[in-house]
Amino acid sequence: LIPFEIGITLDKALEQEEALRELYRQDEEVAAIIDLGRKLEGITRNAGKHAGGVVIAPSQLTDFTPLYCEPGTRSLVTQFDKDDVEAVGLVKFDFLGLRTLTIIDRALQTINRQREAQGEPPIDIGTIPLDDAASFELLKSCATTAIFQLESRGMKDLIKRLQPDSFEDIIALVALFRPGPLQSGMVDDFINRKHGRARVEYPHPDLESILKPTYGIILYQEQVMQIAQVLAGYSLGAADLLRRAMGKKKPEEMARQRAVFTEGALKRGVDEKTATHIFDLMEKFAGYGFNKSHSAAYALVSYQTAWLKAHFPAAFMAAVISSDMDHTDKVVTFIDECHDMGLEVLPPDVNRCHYHFTITDERTILYGLGAIKGVGEAVIEAIVAARESAGEFSDLFDFCRRLDSKKVNRRVLEALIRAGAMDRLGPNRATLMDALPDAIRIAEQYLRDAAVGQSDLFGVGDSSAAAGGGEYRMQKEWEEEQRLRGEKETLGLYLTGHPIERYLPELKQFISSRIVDIKPTRNQIITVAGLIVALNTRNSRRGGKLAFITLDDRSGRIELVVFPEEYERHRELLVKDRLLVVEGDVSMDDYSGGYRVSAREIYDMEQARMRWARRLVVSVEQERAGNGFVRSLARTLEPYREGGCPVAIDYRRPGASAALQLGESWRVRPADVLLQKLAELAGEDRVRLEY
Repeated sequence: LIPFEIGITLDKALEQEEALRELYRQDEEVAAIIDLGRKLEGITRNAGKHAGGVVIAPSQLTDFTPLYCEPGTRSLVTQFDKDDVEAVGLVKFDFLGLRTLTIIDRALQTINRQREAQGEPPIDIGTIPLDDAASFELLKSCATTAIFQLESRGMKDLIKRLQPDSFEDIIALVALFRPGPLQSGMVDDFINRKHGRARVEYPHPDLESILKPTYGIILYQEQVMQIAQVLAGYSLGAADLLRRAMGKKKPEEMARQRAVFTEGALKRGVDEKTATHIFDLMEKFAGYGFNKSHSAAYALVSYQTAWLKAHFPAAFMAAVISSDMDHTDKVVTFIDECHDMGLEVLPPDVNRCHYHFTITDERTILYGLGAIKGVGEAVIEAIVAARESAGEFSDLFDFCRRLDSKKVNRRVLEALIRAGAMDRLGPNRATLMDALPDAIRIAEQYLRDAAVGQSDLFGVGDSSAAAGGGEYRMQKEWEEEQRLRGEKETLGLYLTGHPIERYLPELKQFISSRIVDIKPTRNQIITVAGLIVALNTRNSRRGGKLAFITLDDRSGRIELVVFPEEYERHRELLVKDRLLVVEGDVSMDDYSGGYRVSAREIYDMEQARMRWARRLVVSVEQERAGNGFVRSLARTLEPYREGGCPVAIDYRRPGASAALQLGESWRVRPADVLLQKLAELAGEDRVRLEY
């Protein structure tokens, strides 16, 4: 709730944000934290360490700077901060490690292995063309999930408006997407000039070559230096000092630089008024100016990931998901992106998969076994080694026999079954789970016999143990709900389906939009549906509880805030994995870059039907209407008659049809169980709710 802006303070935040003031008044914990924060605000917190800043000296570092050792480590840092380090003549070098470089490398290894097998030359990412049409089409369509630096919701909005069509535009995107340019109006000016909606003007004709790539706008620090060099005769060293002075905004230094700049410009025939105006422009934009060399380096990595996604989507996305396997939210987002891209993500399979996500062809990704909760890397290495040494596993009994039970214990085996990784080893997951105790017992017996060299010569023992085999007892497969719950517990997501999918045709009748398409609307209540995947409650300062809920509808996730009054009215519905339909207000969450919904009304699916459904219609064909159908229908409806949904019978026979509205006393509660029973009675696709 604290606004995302430069120079914000807790007092300013409380003044600006009504919701934050409400939390401060209602929640003792929030109030205590903010009160503590006010006392600590502005105090030096700790000895900070730059993540990638390295100082290199020509002799002992202590000749130049005092050193400090972090407690409990052998990590040395300078006691001087970055400014003092520079003041004593040292240079701070930034060595930055990016996960994206590993993703690019892993994707290239996959791509080049395939190309080598096909006799094609390897891809060198350093030589790809920087004007690839497919890459820019991908960017302009805002399909930038997993693209370095360009994947946030705010950046996608900027890309949509800017429509980049050159590498220079990508450099500009990285430089523009910062609070300064966004709040100053510079971004709108840049976009309007690019698309011809505003004139491109240059403060002086000599500056056209410098400012042409940015449509006459001073965007980069290097441009400030070039202007000083061209117009006022600065050396590059002096121009760098000017750039620094402008960035630090020291009044006495700026006054001195203004005089030097104006004098130099006058010598080159620039009139004083123009020179002063240009210096003012430079000073204004220097505060927002970005280091172009930094932006270009980032833009190159952004472009490389876009190029890989455009031309080798499966290999790229497999590398991306593998890099974030420990973060379920990211895995969910990336797998959804794969579906949007038309890629197939196959479920985990002990006979085909490895630790990381891999590919089978240009459109298919194999799930990484390392993403299954409770299955460690050592276990997966053992599975892959056994598979490579003696071929694929034939069934569950063969799997258990060939693996060390100390590494692959019962808990691991259950996780593999529930994740779907053993689907090809048996008839179904229920049968595999039923056979598991026998498979473990037979495998242990086989290993004991093998250890002492025994075999059952006379066939009086358990011959299946000697063979390492066993038989399945066929079980009815788990219901979809149980199957999906097992996937959620082991994979962190629903892989072969989603509990919301069976309701989507209904939900589309009354929700405003899917979560991915939500946008704030002024003074308008929206209706959204989703599954509760995370739920946190806090005591309110005024009594009662606040709830912070994450809703998921497979298209995306959003935070739902439930204030005490609504919480008290709906608390029985706020249970993890419950499907909710929510009416509420949407607002921007500046911190996360996403949106949040403040709940006004909350319904479960049954209550939502009561709220929006006009009637429940049962279609009956003539041939089904006999044999006591009416009595069976009455018995089916009877337990649900306390509801408020009207029921109608759509009766049809050859040459005639009739719509029969049941009386007021037969209004029902449209529960899932009732709809299922009616479908069994009247036939599939013969029961519908009209909205």
